[in-house]
Amino acid sequence: MTPFTKKVIEIIQSIPTGKVMTYGQIARIAGSPRGARQVVRILHSSSQKYQLPWHRVVNAQGAIVIKAEEGNSLQKHLLEDEGVIFYREGELELNKYQHFPLEEWERDYFEE
Repeated sequence: MTPFTKKVIEIIQSIPTGKVMTYGQIARIAGSPRGARQVVRILHSSSQKYQLPWHRVVNAQGAIVIKAEEGNSLQKHLLEDEGVIFYREGELELNKYQHFPLEEWERDYFEE
């Protein structure tokens, strides 16, 4: 497993209930600002193996990007069960639900 893949998995596992992150945001934090498509690939190939909360990852507009009706509906349903409200078909308010994990130096500062 590459360091990038490992970091992506850790980031996705850390997304709290009722919050979301974007593909690009995860890629940036994991060290590859242009790696959003890699995040998609990792989610697709590793969600079951690592029990990732895949439904908490959306695009930069706060939209569900799964095209298949069943997967799209499932993601929306799982997020709604966590209290996320969609204002348009498949779109949520990122400014309300987006999670911003603390960097290591911030964790040290705030936990003291």
